[in-house]
Amino acid sequence: MTADPAGNGHRRASEPGRLSRALASGRFVVTAEIGPPRGADPGAIAKKADLLRGWVDAANVTDNQSAHVRLSSFAGSLLALSAGVEPVMQLTCRDRNRIALQSDLISAATLGIPNILLLTGDHPRFGDHPDAKAVFDIDGVQLVWTAATMRDQGRLLSGRRVDPAPHWLIGTVENPFSPPISFRARRLGKKVAAGAEFVQTQFVFDLDVFERFMAEVRDLGIDHRCGVIAGVGPVRSLRALEYISTKVPGIHVPDAMVRRLRGVPAARVADEGMQICVEIIQRLTQISGVAGAHVMAFGYEQGIPEILERAGVGPRPDHAAATEGSGRAG
Repeated sequence: MTADPAGNGHRRASEPGRLSRALASGRFVVTAEIGPPRGADPGAIAKKADLLRGWVDAANVTDNQSAHVRLSSFAGSLLALSAGVEPVMQLTCRDRNRIALQSDLISAATLGIPNILLLTGDHPRFGDHPDAKAVFDIDGVQLVWTAATMRDQGRLLSGRRVDPAPHWLIGTVENPFSPPISFRARRLGKKVAAGAEFVQTQFVFDLDVFERFMAEVRDLGIDHRCGVIAGVGPVRSLRALEYISTKVPGIHVPDAMVRRLRGVPAARVADEGMQICVEIIQRLTQISGVAGAHVMAFGYEQGIPEILERAGVGPRPDHAAATEGSGRAG
């Protein structure tokens, strides 16, 4: 058994976590994102976790996101766990070879981190150390296969035994809007065949394109083997709109949404962006095969509970029941 950093006894490494149970239940799941600090402040993670506790099934802790140096996802995941929020530890291939990747995976399971999100990662040239040497010993799909092999067969890439085998829920990422669009569902199918059990997508602003993607996902039977969690987030300023529309690859903002945000007074753009995010989540709940929403609100985590409540998907059912029970007891 592994020690629980939150001090709540012990948790068996093989026991399913909250996110795994939520996906298995078939209810609409909610995940969010915690961006680690650029300094040695453990309280920064706890503050963000406090905002999300009870509202999400799990929270990603990013791994040097956009190739910028921050507190590691491993350390941030342990801090989130100790603050009462189930973490999804992200692990990229950019900075580690296969030895270090497998070591980190074993370590995560040993310390009770129940979920991992595996991805190739942004190239260092996009970050704050553009001259750093990229590793990319293996890619994200190969890392998913590696993790599944370690967990399900108890073996490393070298063939040596891992005893006891590590256990986590294995996640991946996909961008339904990146050309060629017709290939995205099949590409996700390859990741699921490699062992991915849930996927978090790029921001969904163009629901028409996303619905066509989901139709292909259903046709391939992927939704029965992998929980599809759609990425969402509020656009809080015209500057942010311009950035995501022109600087972030693979994001498509429909003209109708652009006109809607530009058609309100500057002081109301943030509110309109929040409302659009709420409407997108509500529509996602009606799309067959969508397992949940992944809310990305960088620097605005305090707004996530309001978004979820207005969308009708929060707080989490067990949290609400516990709160009601405490009220009756009082």
